[in-house]
Amino acid sequence: MDFEKKLSRLEEIVQRMEKGDSSLEDSLKLFEEGIKLSRECQSQLTKAEAQVKKLIAIDDSGKATTEPFHGEDSES
Repeated sequence: MDFEKKLSRLEEIVQRMEKGDSSLEDSLKLFEEGIKLSRECQSQLTKAEAQVKKLIAIDDSGKATTEPFHGEDSES
């Protein structure tokens, strides 16, 4: 399942749980699925963040010079 589908399913789970009309057993199953999806999404975001690079310059041969991108609110 791709990231967008996981996120969509996670939103569905949250909505169903907020309704409060599920049995305890169903709520626990939804909670477990939600935790699993949340962890998978976080892992995918972490991997994607590691792949983002900031373009510094292009040298005379046309090769890009990059460095890891750290957001403005990052301390590193």
